[in-house]
Amino acid sequence: MKYMVLMYSDPAATEAMSVSDLASIARKHEALRHDLAGSGELLNGAGLADPKDTTAIRWREDAPTTTDGPFLEAAEQLTAYYVIDCASPDRARAIAERVLDFHVTAVELRPIHDSFGMGDI
Repeated sequence: MKYMVLMYSDPAATEAMSVSDLASIARKHEALRHDLAGSGELLNGAGLADPKDTTAIRWREDAPTTTDGPFLEAAEQLTAYYVIDCASPDRARAIAERVLDFHVTAVELRPIHDSFGMGDI
């Protein structure tokens, strides 16, 4: 089953981190990517640009409208993701738990439906 591991952190806290903290996070994710690539479970993943560089596009009054900034105003913002393919929900949860730390303070684990969750069309 495929899952998306959505990682949330506080961009202001990230900006304030020391070089040592940033290096520690980079090593942690490199080790996780290495493990998951070796097991064939990692399909994709990346860090995302700062939420202040986001453009939100919404449907309003029968037309798209755009605003600068993230979709939701919150301290924790979506900052990175992995797409994984693993044998069970328990395994996916174990992988997601490895992402949590002083930097990534929340993780959302969501199953991926190959047909956009719409069933057979």
